[in-house]
Amino acid sequence: MKRISLTQYLVEQQREHGRIPAELRLLIEIVARACKTIAIAVNKGALGDVLGSAETENVQGEVQKKLDIISNEVLIEANEWGGHLAAMASEEMDTIHVVPHRYPQGEYLLLFDPLDGSSNIDVNVSIGTIFSVLRKVGHHHGRVDEITEEDFLQPGRAQAAAGYCVYGPQTTLVLTVGEGVAVFTLNRETGSWMLTADQVQIPADTQEFAVNMSNLRHWAPPVRRYIDECLAGKDGPRGKDFNMRWVASMVADVHRILTRGGVFLYPWDQREPHKPGKLRLMYEANPMAFLVEQAGGSATNGSQRILDIVPGTLHERVSVMLGSKNEVQRVTGYHAD
Repeated sequence: MKRISLTQYLVEQQREHGRIPAELRLLIEIVARACKTIAIAVNKGALGDVLGSAETENVQGEVQKKLDIISNEVLIEANEWGGHLAAMASEEMDTIHVVPHRYPQGEYLLLFDPLDGSSNIDVNVSIGTIFSVLRKVGHHHGRVDEITEEDFLQPGRAQAAAGYCVYGPQTTLVLTVGEGVAVFTLNRETGSWMLTADQVQIPADTQEFAVNMSNLRHWAPPVRRYIDECLAGKDGPRGKDFNMRWVASMVADVHRILTRGGVFLYPWDQREPHKPGKLRLMYEANPMAFLVEQAGGSATNGSQRILDIVPGTLHERVSVMLGSKNEVQRVTGYHAD
C-alpha cells in the first residue's frame, strides 16, 4: 500500500473523488493536529504533571482528570479560529461553545469526547479522543448568535465525518468521511500522520466479546441470554468457544474490533433504570457507530440502528451493541424476542 500522508489522503478525497469540501478537509486536519498535541501531553505522563484528578466534576457528575480538561482546551483552542466551525460541543462542557464573533464562522459543528477512557490514564493503558462532525442546518442566515443546542440534535446518519485517535503503543488516527474507514499512524520523527490501512473491514463473524462482566446481574434478559450462550462455549447453543476482552476504554475496545473483529456491549442495566445506557449518543456512540458501519459492521441500541436515533438532548445516553455484523444482529434479535 502506498504510504501517503493524511493531508494527501484528504486532498485526494476532495479533488479526485469530490467527497469532501475544502472546509471539511481543513477541519479534519486541525482536529488531527490537536490530537498530536494531546498525544504529547499523554506521553509525558507523570513528568508533565498531567496525571490524577483535577478535583472538579463535568456536566455528567463525573470527576474530571487533569488530562480531560487539558484535552478539552486543546481541541477548543485549535478549532476556534479556523473559520470552518460554527460551534462545538464536548462531553466535558455543560452546553455548546459557539465560535466567538472575532473569528469567521463556518458551516460545520464539531462534537468530541476529548479523552475517552480516563479511568485508564493513570495506569498507562490506551485512551483516546473521539470526534464527530455535523453540518450546520436550520434557518439562521449566517447569524452567529442564533446557533443553539438544537442545531446539534441531528441523527448520527447525518454525520459528515467521524473518527478517533488512540494514544497507545502507537498513536493512531481512524477516520471516515462516509467512504470507508482509513487508519493513519503518527510518525513521531516527522510529525506526520501516514496512511497505514484503508477500506478496513470488520469480519461478520467473531469469537470475541467485550463487556464489563461484573454487571451481569444487572442486565436485561436478552443481554444475559446472549452472554450466557457465549460463556457456554463449544457445548452450548453457539457450538464454539468465545474469548472475552474488556479494556474499559471505548476507543481501545472499538479499535481492537476494527482491527480483528469482535462485539462490544455497553447495555442498559437496572442500577440506573431511568438511563437508557451509560455511553453518550452524540460524542461516543454516533461516531463509533458511523465508523463501524463504514467498516461493514453493525451498531444498535438493542432495538434500533444507533445512527437512526434522533437525539433529544446534547448529553443523551444510549445502550450500545456494536461490531461484527452477525453477532450484533443476534443480540439485537434477542431483544425483539
